Amino acid sequence: MSINFEEIRPSGNLELLARQLVEGFITGLHKSPYHGFSVEFAEHRLYNEGQSTRHIDWKVFARTDRLYTKQYEEETNLRCLIALDCSSSMYYPQATAGKLKFAVYCAAALAYLLHKQRDAVGLCLFSDKVNEYTPIKSSSTHLNKLFTLLERSLENEIQKQSGTRLADVLHEIAEKTHRRSLIILFSDMFDSNEDSGELFKALQHMKHNKHEVLLFHVSDHDTELAFNFAERPYEFIDLESGERLKLNPSDIKEKVKTDLAAFHAELKMKCNQLKVDFIEANSTTNYFEILQAALIKRSRMK
Repeated sequence: MSINFEEIRPSGNLELLARQLVEGFITGLHKSPYHGFSVEFAEHRLYNEGQSTRHIDWKVFARTDRLYTKQYEEETNLRCLIALDCSSSMYYPQATAGKLKFAVYCAAALAYLLHKQRDAVGLCLFSDKVNEYTPIKSSSTHLNKLFTLLERSLENEIQKQSGTRLADVLHEIAEKTHRRSLIILFSDMFDSNEDSGELFKALQHMKHNKHEVLLFHVSDHDTELAFNFAERPYEFIDLESGERLKLNPSDIKEKVKTDLAAFHAELKMKCNQLKVDFIEANSTTNYFEILQAALIKRSRMK
């Protein structure tokens, strides 16, 4: 299943986009993701001709000789904070802001899906500091506010030389967020502080505060991980520091791939040790795996 984001973007309405993404996702599943989630009994209603007989309460029929169906409602005890990295490096490739756009679309779809399941959702937008932090609520008005904030993040021009203090931000999120929440993090995990130990301490802080963490490591796999570029000179610009470097990609390709592979291996290992769900999110692929991973995580928390 695939949907071309650009084909449904022209409306300019992020809520409509999120709805289309979620409905397309659910349609593409062999069975509804709502199946298997905890539900609780709400009330009986008279059976109407033509309705499915699946939820008829036959014990009540035996007592009253009348057909009633059981009505259920989904539990509403899940609290979720979606934390989105809006630092300069997320605007790569600069011509399309591809990584940020991918993360925003996925965040909007997740917020819509969780809201439809009556879960409470909040949003945190950050770069080198927390720029926006909303309460975690389940109302429709609140959901509209989240869409507005996400839409605004796409409309903002890239903040020149805006670094990422990811470890500091994650420590702040861990303290601000109500304990035992699900924190869904979208980030390329580039930190201006090159000490990866501080980043892992921040993730550990989240787990210490009883949060469940789902980390989507957002990157352009073809150019950032595989470092696949045409055989010609390029000028590379660090979106966070502004540093420029002219070179032929083939001259450094193997070293870049080796260094990135080592960082990713360490990141995966640490997440595994901390019991943080780690998902590699390719910004040029479909949203399907993102929604599915979030639903799997949600179902495990019930």
